[in-house]
Amino acid sequence: EEKRIREFYQSRGLDRVTQPSGDDTVGGDPMGLPYSTFDHSRAHYFRYDEHVSLCLEKLSSSKDKSKAVLQQKYVRCSVRAQIRHLRRVLCHRLGLPVQHVQILFDNEPLPDHMTMKQLWLSRWFGKPAPLLLHYSIKDKRR
Repeated sequence: EEKRIREFYQSRGLDRVTQPSGDDTVGGDPMGLPYSTFDHSRAHYFRYDEHVSLCLEKLSSSKDKSKAVLQQKYVRCSVRAQIRHLRRVLCHRLGLPVQHVQILFDNEPLPDHMTMKQLWLSRWFGKPAPLLLHYSIKDKRR
């Protein structure tokens, strides 16, 4: 059992929290409660952020018969993620250069520097999740 407990804490990068014995409060706070020495430098940067759920759909046009459609159109990301991050992920999934993909909300192109939280609060607040975004693929000849 001790081996399993050690492996559990080691796999998560945590130090094992033990109860202080008697009046000895070294290694705990003045109230006598134990604390963990969690190493935040090894923790994932966006792990404890709020998240937003997105639905990415291709903006359909009558002349566009492209096969560049996402297989998985639902995405969950940090509210600190920006439109440019979403564009890069989208381009990677579609196998296209970044300059050929544009992300839109209500047929309006979104600026690369806008965060998901700004987008949610300014355009989707009070509506049910997921936030619906469209993407368009620019013609390569332009």
